[in-house]
Amino acid sequence: MGGDLIEESSSLTWVGSGGSGTSRWVDGSEMSSEEMPNWSKMDENEFRNRYSSSSGSFKRRLVKRPKRVNSLDVEAMQIADAHAHHNKELSTWHTLSLAFQTLGVVYGDVGTSPLYVFTDVFSKVPITSEVDVLGALSVIMYTIALVPLAKYVFVVLKANDNGEGGTFALYSLISRYAKVNKLPNQQQADQQISSYRLKLPTPELERALYIKEILEKNAFMKTLLLFLVLTGTSLIIGDGILTPAMSVMSAVSGLQGEIKGFGPNAVVIVSMIILVGLFSIQRFGTSKVGFSFAPALSLWFFSLATIGIYNLLRHDITVLRALNPAYIFLFFRKNGVHAWSSLGGCVLCITGAEAMFADLGHFSIAFTSVVFPCLLLAYMGQAAFLMKFPASAERVFYDSVPDGFFWPVFVIATLAAVIASQAMISATFSVIKQAMALGCFPRLKVIHTSKKQMGQIYIPVINWFLMVMCLIVVATFRNTTDIANAYGIAEVGVMLVSTALVTLVMLLIWQTNIFLALAFPIVFGTIELIYLSAVLSKLLEGGWLPLAFAGCFLLVMYTWNYGSVLKYQSEVRDKISMDFIHDLGSTLGTVRVPGIGLLYNELVYGIPSILGQFLLSLPAIHSTIIFVCIKYVPVPVVPQEERFLFRRIFPRDYHMFRCVARYGYKDVRKEDHHSFEQLLIESLKKFLHNEARDLSLEANMNELDMDSASVRSADAVDPDDELRVPLMHDQRTVESGHQPLKSEDTEELPSSAMSTEEDPSLEYELSALREAVDSGFTYLLGDADVRAKKESWFLKKLAINYFYDFLRKNCRRGAAVLRVPHMNIIEVGITYMV
Repeated sequence: MGGDLIEESSSLTWVGSGGSGTSRWVDGSEMSSEEMPNWSKMDENEFRNRYSSSSGSFKRRLVKRPKRVNSLDVEAMQIADAHAHHNKELSTWHTLSLAFQTLGVVYGDVGTSPLYVFTDVFSKVPITSEVDVLGALSVIMYTIALVPLAKYVFVVLKANDNGEGGTFALYSLISRYAKVNKLPNQQQADQQISSYRLKLPTPELERALYIKEILEKNAFMKTLLLFLVLTGTSLIIGDGILTPAMSVMSAVSGLQGEIKGFGPNAVVIVSMIILVGLFSIQRFGTSKVGFSFAPALSLWFFSLATIGIYNLLRHDITVLRALNPAYIFLFFRKNGVHAWSSLGGCVLCITGAEAMFADLGHFSIAFTSVVFPCLLLAYMGQAAFLMKFPASAERVFYDSVPDGFFWPVFVIATLAAVIASQAMISATFSVIKQAMALGCFPRLKVIHTSKKQMGQIYIPVINWFLMVMCLIVVATFRNTTDIANAYGIAEVGVMLVSTALVTLVMLLIWQTNIFLALAFPIVFGTIELIYLSAVLSKLLEGGWLPLAFAGCFLLVMYTWNYGSVLKYQSEVRDKISMDFIHDLGSTLGTVRVPGIGLLYNELVYGIPSILGQFLLSLPAIHSTIIFVCIKYVPVPVVPQEERFLFRRIFPRDYHMFRCVARYGYKDVRKEDHHSFEQLLIESLKKFLHNEARDLSLEANMNELDMDSASVRSADAVDPDDELRVPLMHDQRTVESGHQPLKSEDTEELPSSAMSTEEDPSLEYELSALREAVDSGFTYLLGDADVRAKKESWFLKKLAINYFYDFLRKNCRRGAAVLRVPHMNIIEVGITYMV
């Protein structure tokens, strides 16, 4: 029985049963850390004396007896192999379709920058000579070429997490290679998920392992990495507030010089009306919005290129001299501090570059072939116009439009501004969903808006919050100059975070040459720091706004993560002893009545303390109890067929199981409770059949002649290496590309040992399970409260007792997330003192 009561770890161990007289080799993943022997302090003789039996040498037993591996790991391997063929490459037409859609979802922000960049630059540097125009144009052109094109398209986008981007996607990718997540719920079984894809090349491996060790063992480094990720996420959310305000007001302000009497108040009112309409259509989903906006933005980029070519040919084609970077030097030498201050306007030409990464899609095609050349033509055309009409810097975009085309261009510009807002709104939804999945944001209602494409979501609370904040910003600032100062800080801050995280990915995961890895932050980090110094100079002129937004969101996310980690640690600390449950017996000290009790908890091993609360509170307990752990794995999506992992927790007459339901951070739990129950029971039945088959195989192998095995001598094989040799190989090993054991390592098993004869008691257990299903499901939920101890320091009490408690009580509770009828729920409260 001892083998049934033990939990997960990571090595091969001999387990005796006490009174039953049976014993077996098991994988250490079945044992708790308290039960693990200390291998480092035990030599071979002590190991032999302690764990071998009279039936033969421990080496012979080790090779001949099949190890009893963790059932979660077995289930994970079987699932992964069974569904490995489901990965399919996208067709060319599908890729082009997604690339076209990204024009409407991703590129609106960077595409509308020609509306206001030169206006903001020359509000700080007056045009007195051609050096001013050519220098500013050269800065803008090389900024676009270096940051969105060189950095994001050719480097950062390759650091995606199975096609997902953003700071949390990078954090998730790093979490798969190093245990940096503060919730210690990682399992080896998670690596069998088809989208996990851990591929470690051999070059530079020693350096990568050294970095991995630093990240895993240093609590400060874990906190610093999390703080960096949360800061970048907070700035993206703040950017989602500023982008709609900036883009829409820039487009509408074009009416001031065209309609008589159309002043600043009218600009504010019209902008607010457009913003209300924009946020109102978000509930229809990113897919519909993307396809409806993509044709409009395609027309916008065509207009930018056409107007740019027109101005180049008509006014001054010699602005192509700005391709010479020497004009950047001349620009700074002539204008000095004013040129440095104007960088806050130049950086606006790459606004939305981070949205490209956060809203990752098949857009490198669209950017290199459409967006990049059109933007260059637009800026060169405006520079050519300014060479001839330097006094038009304040309205350079609309003044440079050919006569008779103002109204068509204005309509397209307004649509493009709305699209620009859509890009950051979609990115904000995406990063908040990822933050919730990784335990860094309170649970909110998430609506999946597409049945075909994952990741297209709508979060109502965030949508209306962004709308209200946008309206406040527009009504308060009333002009684009101060908003532009705030806009730049948010953009550059997120870019710096991405640079730091991608550098870590290059060192830890890609294992890039050290000189190339350091060249990336040196080149791009230097550029971004220069821009950051320029925008921070406008801190008192609106630059404080994104920092205020980021500070608020950072406080919310860090507090929620801090409280969640303390809650998880409390559940681990207070879990019920296996011996205590064993002493209660299979009745659990109460009456077992037909039915299935789904006891939700966050533990991937151990008996949660909430079970004790139910045993004390209920007059009876269900005949079958399943401990359900809803676990988010650091991968974007977990296929439905790989969702559930099962293991048995006690002997059969207890009818108690553990189920780990795994979700990716992009997964949206769409199934209702009926579908969830059906999937869970089907997975449990498969587990019972597999368990019976494995036990039958093990029993047959025990009858084999131990002396007939071909075992390598002790001198030829190191004991530690032998512990790592797989004891059994099946067809899955061959299919996955691994070499099977050679004939001299193990003899061929007879057909009797390989039969799939099921355990005689399996049918009885399946009948009991059917009876329990017919009696119905009951969801056993624990309302866990976390309170700081009296002796805790003041800030901890403030964070846990007030702020975290407020967030916990006002976010979605477990019943709402599960979408289960109240009549099927039993909930008890428990308080953890931390």
